[in-house]
Amino acid sequence: MNGETDDLFAVVERELTIVSRTPAYIATAVGFAAVVWWLAFASSLTGYVPLVADLLTPVEVLVPLLAVAFGYRAIQADAASKELDVLRTYPLRPRTYVVGVFVGRATAVLSLVFATLLVAGLFVPLFGPPANPVIASHGGDGPFGAYLRFVLLATLYAAVVLAVVVAVSAVATQGRTAIAAAVGVFVVLTVGLDLGLVGALSTGLVGPDALRYLLALSPNSAFRGLTLALSVRTVEAATLPLSAVLANLVGLSLWLVASLVLATVTVWSDPPTERWRVVETLDDAGGSTARSAETPDEPSEPTAAESVDSSTDSSEDRPPGPSGAEGSPEN
Repeated sequence: MNGETDDLFAVVERELTIVSRTPAYIATAVGFAAVVWWLAFASSLTGYVPLVADLLTPVEVLVPLLAVAFGYRAIQADAASKELDVLRTYPLRPRTYVVGVFVGRATAVLSLVFATLLVAGLFVPLFGPPANPVIASHGGDGPFGAYLRFVLLATLYAAVVLAVVVAVSAVATQGRTAIAAAVGVFVVLTVGLDLGLVGALSTGLVGPDALRYLLALSPNSAFRGLTLALSVRTVEAATLPLSAVLANLVGLSLWLVASLVLATVTVWSDPPTERWRVVETLDDAGGSTARSAETPDEPSEPTAAESVDSSTDSSEDRPPGPSGAEGSPEN
């Protein structure tokens, strides 16, 4: 592995450590799982597809809430504690830091969403009534594969929303600003974009055919459209052209990539090139020191490392870098 990959894994490990040591995240995870399981247990449990229909709307609300809880302080907390100023003094690229933060938080969030919904699916054979042969003959009682597609789509939806929240955390620099921005993102993603599309349709600004593709602009609508088309398979969803389904996938992908790019360009700029020359000089200084040790009788000029040490603080006084940083619980 090269140095950037090592830095990426170090940031991911640091984020996982922070999540595992923060009681608020653990309580949020337990609460999310408890609510989803209670909703699943309280549903009819007559089949996997009815369970998807019962959980679709709650998941549209609970998943953004979970992503906001885990991600709104992901970068803002480092900025508030001045740890971000320390990290930027090391040869750590912004993209490595942002992707590492996202992957670390996403590992926790996506695992939680996937495992919780998968366990909820087990309630159908364990607590549900015997399958209704009439409904099954009409295709209303789908197989477990339909439910598994819903679980995967919900996991993808969680990744997209978390990326948006991480971008907001990078843009927001203060705690109150981050909270307000996170709440704004939750409202916009859950109802704001949908209301805008409904308003455009009611005023005649867009037609029904164009609306099929414009729904891809909203992550919530794109997730709902994919679930109805690939899992529930309603009559209306079955008539959707393949291009509309692909547009929803493209819409979610663009939200994911654009959010991470926004976070990368706003967190901090690339280190100045002079810093990279200093690192190279240190390597060269090590080689010249070794050569001078082999020929002790020859006088040698002061090395670049000695010059750097004399003009800057010693390395013992620096906080640990990204490879040695240990995550601490967030307040």
